[in-house]
Amino acid sequence: MAGIFLRSLVFNVLFYLVLIFWIIVAIPTFALPIRALYTVAGWWAQSSVFLMRVICNIKVEFRGIEKIPKGSLLVASKHQSFWETFALLPFFERPIFILKRQLTWIPVFGLFLVKANMIAIDRTAGAKALLGMTRRARDAVRGGCQLIIFPEGTRTAPGAPPAYKTGIAQIYSTCGVACLPVALNSGLFWPRRTFMRYPGTLVVEFLDPLPPGLPRNEFLRRVTGEIEQATDRIVTAGQAEQALLLARDPRSAKA
Repeated sequence: MAGIFLRSLVFNVLFYLVLIFWIIVAIPTFALPIRALYTVAGWWAQSSVFLMRVICNIKVEFRGIEKIPKGSLLVASKHQSFWETFALLPFFERPIFILKRQLTWIPVFGLFLVKANMIAIDRTAGAKALLGMTRRARDAVRGGCQLIIFPEGTRTAPGAPPAYKTGIAQIYSTCGVACLPVALNSGLFWPRRTFMRYPGTLVVEFLDPLPPGLPRNEFLRRVTGEIEQATDRIVTAGQAEQALLLARDPRSAKA
C-alpha cells in the first residue's frame, strides 16, 4: 500500500493548498452577486476532481446528467464521503445544503456558507430545529434554489445498512417540488475518517426524478429503494474494478 499512501499524502496536501487558493480568489465575491461565489465554488470542485485523476488515478463518471430538472428542486443524495459535499455543486444553478451550525464558525470559510444562504441547524435543538429547517428549506426552494440533502444525515460506508431519516419526507411534502435521487460509490475511493485515496472509477448516477405530491410513506419508500438499488449496483462494480487495479499496481502491493 506504499504507493497509494504516498499518492494520498500528496493529494491531501495539494487539495488543501488549492482550497486555500480558491478561498482567497473568492474573497471579492462577498461584494458581488451570489452567482460569483457559485462560479468559484464550481472551479474548486472541478480542480479537485482533476487532482484526484492525475495524482490518485481516480476517474469520475457522472451518469444521467440529462435527468436533472431545471429550476426549483430537492436533491436527495447518498452520502459516503466528504467528496459529494463539493463535487455536486457545478450541476446546479443555485445549490444550497442543510448543514450543522458549527461549520459556519470556521474562519472565512464559514462566512462563505453564510453568504451562500446555506441552512445551518443546531442538531441539539430537536423538533424546534426540524421545524425551522423545514421552513427555511421551503422558502429557499420556492425561491428557485436546488436543495441538496443527505437523507441519512451522515456519511455511511459502502455496504452499511441504510438509515434514512423521516425528515426528508417532511421537507419533500412541504416544498412541493420534484425530488432528484442520486446514487454514488464515493466511499470506495474517498473513505470517511481516513486520508487514504484509492484508485478506480467514482460514479455518480442521477436517477429519474420523483414527482411532487406523493404521499410521505410512498415517497420515503421509493427514494430509499431507488437510491439503495442503484448504489448497490455501482458499489459492486466499483469494488470489482478496484480489486483489479490494486492487483495490477505493484506499488500498491508494497507494505
